[in-house]
Amino acid sequence: MNASIVGIIAFACTFLGTLFGMWLRTHLPQQHLSTESGDTIKVGIGLIATMTALVLGLVTASAKSAFDTVDMAVRNAAIDVLTLDRLLARYGPETKEIRKGFQSVIVRRIDMIWPRDSSHPIQLDPSQSMTQAEQIVDRIRALTPHDAAQQSLQSRAVELGESLLKARWMVEAGESQSIPVPFLVILLFWMTIIFTSFGLFAPRNLTVLAVLFVCSLSVSSALFLVLELDGPFEGLIKVSPAPLRYAASRLDK
Repeated sequence: MNASIVGIIAFACTFLGTLFGMWLRTHLPQQHLSTESGDTIKVGIGLIATMTALVLGLVTASAKSAFDTVDMAVRNAAIDVLTLDRLLARYGPETKEIRKGFQSVIVRRIDMIWPRDSSHPIQLDPSQSMTQAEQIVDRIRALTPHDAAQQSLQSRAVELGESLLKARWMVEAGESQSIPVPFLVILLFWMTIIFTSFGLFAPRNLTVLAVLFVCSLSVSSALFLVLELDGPFEGLIKVSPAPLRYAASRLDK
């Protein structure tokens, strides 16, 4: 779901709703715009506006929470990557090839999720590089410790390796859209009704039109930001790869 397209659609619907309301005002019989009719309409629109604000606030909080969860998972993965590399280094020189392979897998995975060349598509499916990562964990498990210290280091390394394998699937799960399309359609319908009512009762002058234009732009921008947060690896707002890139640069040192 493209956040920019949805934001443009939201702006178009709300601002066109405003213009439609202004046009409708000139064609409705006067009794439809009387004080009693206006009060009733405003009460109904107030109810819709309250529901819209409440739902939009809840969706924003949910999207921000999901974004922060993925961001924290990436940071924790960077810590686990560095810790695993140091455990292998402390194990002994027999892990040198494992550490090089581990670094290669991490660098490749980072480039798949955050490609440096913007023309390359993002590849979030962990199955494309899962086999190599599993082989790294299997090689760690196949080590033959010579004393209790190496055995302890091996156990901790295997545990961290399995934890990283699990985190790879969390990346794909974090990319899935949590806001369903029918929900967005209903929310957009409510917003259009609200702005149509604004145009229905607003004076027809340039100042009012400019204010309603800014309001429409602001509401559509809020919806755009929610959808941006809902896709943590794409768009203008995305999870930073800096912790993992730093971790990858410190591997095999």
